[in-house]
Amino acid sequence: MTTSAFDRTRVFPVLLVNFIGTLGFSIVIPFLVFLVTRFGGNAVIYGIVGASYPAFQLVGAPLLGAWSDRYGRRRVLLLSQVGTLISWAIFSVALFLPVTPLIDVDSGWGSFTITVPLLILFAARALDGLTGGNISVANAYLADVTPETDRSRNFGRMGVSTNLGFVLGPALAGLLGATVYGEVLPVFAALGISLIAALVILFVLPESPASESDPPPRDGTRRALGQEPVDCTEVDESRRIGLGTCVRRRAIRRMLVLYFLVFLGFSFFYVAFPVRAATDLGWTVGQTGVFFSVLSVLMVLVQGPLLTRLSPVFQERSLVVSGSIFLTLSFSLLTSDSVPILYLAAALFALGNGTMWPSIQAILSRTAPPELQGATQGFAGAAGSLASIVGMLTGGLLFQHVGASTFLVAGGTLLLVATLATLWLPSAGVSRN
Repeated sequence: MTTSAFDRTRVFPVLLVNFIGTLGFSIVIPFLVFLVTRFGGNAVIYGIVGASYPAFQLVGAPLLGAWSDRYGRRRVLLLSQVGTLISWAIFSVALFLPVTPLIDVDSGWGSFTITVPLLILFAARALDGLTGGNISVANAYLADVTPETDRSRNFGRMGVSTNLGFVLGPALAGLLGATVYGEVLPVFAALGISLIAALVILFVLPESPASESDPPPRDGTRRALGQEPVDCTEVDESRRIGLGTCVRRRAIRRMLVLYFLVFLGFSFFYVAFPVRAATDLGWTVGQTGVFFSVLSVLMVLVQGPLLTRLSPVFQERSLVVSGSIFLTLSFSLLTSDSVPILYLAAALFALGNGTMWPSIQAILSRTAPPELQGATQGFAGAAGSLASIVGMLTGGLLFQHVGASTFLVAGGTLLLVATLATLWLPSAGVSRN
């Protein structure tokens, strides 16, 4: 088998896993805010439910990333996907329970009611977050099997697979949610999609070359990963990589800061826009699904044909800076009530995110040496999770008090990303210092 053919057998399955996983995740976007509202919540509670995923991912992602360095990417991806499958099963239970009030609240956070189904939604999202290190592990896997010269191209493909999932997920939610069964069909679809992803990992995805030569671990975690006990096997303690090992490298430290700020700005958007669509704009689940589907189609076009043409011409730093500026403009337009302007904002969002995000991922993957790849991706995921927690909680509070002006805060955050990228990122090559 040639090297290129060998790489394709590894790259395609992880892209497929990423696509299926994103499809299952994104299907909830158009209707989660409607469920939270129906079950007694408001914008702040929606932010809390949304933040439960990254809050628990903050705990799980670094652990899963480090485990993937020691035990193998494929095993950890499977563990993560099984967690997602169980979380969707719990989520589905909330749809069939009566909305039983537990606590009525009237405070500075607004008026809302804590109910039994609302708590179950929170628990389901929390479990999914705890086992939700699949994105960082998939990125580490892709870095393992991708030659240095193909990093931008393959991470662009990863972005395309992500956005294809985001295209079909909201569209499927809008289509199925418009039936007489409401949110039941989309949730069951997410449950089935998660099962398919687990089967793909189990039967199609090969182990990455970085993990194939790893010695079997000695501790009890091996049973959870499907390995048989083997006595008298020691783990090299030098492989227990902590955050301090990564952040001592200035280049990695700076990339983690950029990761945090990018996720912070996006989180303001992802908590504020669904609430605004459901309340200020009066959109239905179907209309919200159409918007996110169009947004994702545009991002696929940008990260596919357009990024392929831009990558050989422009430096990754230039793509990060220009993409962040386009996102700033997009967020400023989202304050409008005009539907055409909102779709123009979606086009600018796609252009900005589609050029900026794969470039940041490619730079991060080259910044970390091979022995720190999984840990660095895990800590990057943790930085993103921490930012998502802050962004969704703060975004919900901001929207409760200032409404659409929340998008201006998101725009200012991405403008800061553009400024720091100009100052921090090298004009050519990537330093690992």
